[in-house]
Amino acid sequence: MIDASRPTFPTSPVVLVLGGARSGKSDFAERLIMVSGRRPVYLATATAGDGEMAERIARHRAQRGPDWLTLEEPLELAATLRRQSGPDRAVLVDCLTLWLSNLVFAERDVEAETTRLIATLRDLPGPVVMVSNEVGLAIVPETALGRSFRDAQGRLNQRIASAASDVVLVAAGCPVRLKPAPVVEIAL
Repeated sequence: MIDASRPTFPTSPVVLVLGGARSGKSDFAERLIMVSGRRPVYLATATAGDGEMAERIARHRAQRGPDWLTLEEPLELAATLRRQSGPDRAVLVDCLTLWLSNLVFAERDVEAETTRLIATLRDLPGPVVMVSNEVGLAIVPETALGRSFRDAQGRLNQRIASAASDVVLVAAGCPVRLKPAPVVEIAL
């Protein structure tokens, strides 16, 4: 288990932080960025589609404070990461789930965009922490669109986890490292 109150920044270039709604994943990811010693960059994928979401965005921005450079990019994640990454910066992407929603609603090719993002992650000059929801742990969605989205989110998380050097799952505020993980032998 990772000490959530005193996280250390992994030396790896790409960290994926997973968790459910209100699990503490974003708070943990922000702390990882802050202990990096680099300039914190917050790459937000959310858009203020209504008043409640606008209030959430404003509240989160105020909580982070003035040390953070905050950029909003709902679709062009790979290109924005290329522009904003640097050896003196640590970039937080929050979150991949909203990015996926934005791609779906914009009728973009999710597989092609994911492939572009993964290729970009390999060449960034500075570290990036990506936050994503683990949506497959709940009930099966009632609608075909909901099931399709859940499946797409699961595939996206798997592909990003494969490209990441570190993967952390946060549940009830408790971060647990998934990758790198100890080798577990399974007797067949």
